[in-house]
Amino acid sequence: MDFNLSEEHLAVREAARDFAQNQLFPQVIERDNAQKFDTELLRQMGELGFMGMMTSPEYGGSGMDTLSYVIAMEEISKVDASAGVIMSVNNSLVCWGLEQFGNEDQKQKYLTQLAAGKIIGAFCLSEPEAGSDATSQHTTAVDMGDYYLLNGTKNWITSGNTSSVCLVIAQTHPEKGHKGINVFIVEKGWEGFSVGKKEDKMGIRASDTHTLMFSDVKVPKENRIGEDGFGFKFAMGTLNGGRIGIAAQALGIAAGAFELSLKYSKERKTFGKPISEHQAIQFKLSEMVTKIQAARLLVYQAARMKDEHKDYIQAAAMSKLYASEVAMWVTTEAVQIHGGYGYVKEYHVERMMRDAKITQIYEGTSEIQKLVIARELLK
Repeated sequence: MDFNLSEEHLAVREAARDFAQNQLFPQVIERDNAQKFDTELLRQMGELGFMGMMTSPEYGGSGMDTLSYVIAMEEISKVDASAGVIMSVNNSLVCWGLEQFGNEDQKQKYLTQLAAGKIIGAFCLSEPEAGSDATSQHTTAVDMGDYYLLNGTKNWITSGNTSSVCLVIAQTHPEKGHKGINVFIVEKGWEGFSVGKKEDKMGIRASDTHTLMFSDVKVPKENRIGEDGFGFKFAMGTLNGGRIGIAAQALGIAAGAFELSLKYSKERKTFGKPISEHQAIQFKLSEMVTKIQAARLLVYQAARMKDEHKDYIQAAAMSKLYASEVAMWVTTEAVQIHGGYGYVKEYHVERMMRDAKITQIYEGTSEIQKLVIARELLK
């Protein structure tokens, strides 16, 4: 594995870091408190190419590789994990899924706008009784000839209210099990499509998370992605790539908390000297940076394997499992290093600790990642 980054990768890192520090950082606490992301920032992210990084320029994207994407994700998430998850869903799940599996008409109509950041997309898989178990879809799509009749409820949907287009997984042929599932492109505003309550979350509070409800929504046949029964394969394929994005988000949260802790340790004095000169703090900082670098290498490896069209399922699960655990551990230590100041919003690490927890849950819990890794080992 080549550990050196190209000039292009370094340029991506610099651009993402500049945007994160100069545009995202100033109001990050206010957005967290208000539980609302700034639409102007979303527009800027689109103009900078962050919303369709891996999408071909032919469809409005930046045409970059997965490694560029995770490098940018890390820098964005160092400052604002809410921006990171909005970016992750739009890139890894919505744009990537449409470009890989959608037809030309679907790409021209929807992908061109999504990749350019002109509109935001949502990925609708989770249900009240079907989270990680994608085979147990209670949302139904009945074939009515020229259209499907969509009924059901999806929850924990990132950008559920701000999105204009949703990719909805639904069961069409219950007797066929997972082979009877389809995926549909559903537009906000269609009759019968309503947005439910906004979740009052512990972390990533600036990204809106909603329940979405479908009551006799007529979905045109041309809005089905792939052949009849392709939905389960679509969901699994996109989630495998999505894990790399969440791993990069977790990596960014950990790295951001470490950088703040390192800076604070040099400034904060106890017993007449900076706390960075105390061995107990040095031990914490040393272990933090070691774990972060190990997580970064796992994330980069998964990204490179994806770019090289290798089987990256196990690598993606490993990177997501480890990076999310590192994020939770590092942010907890960051709060400890900051002491009482770490417990207040002004110093940022308490928000990062809250944000870190979700990375262990979405795109499959840590236990799910272990099952994926074991399945790949044993097959």
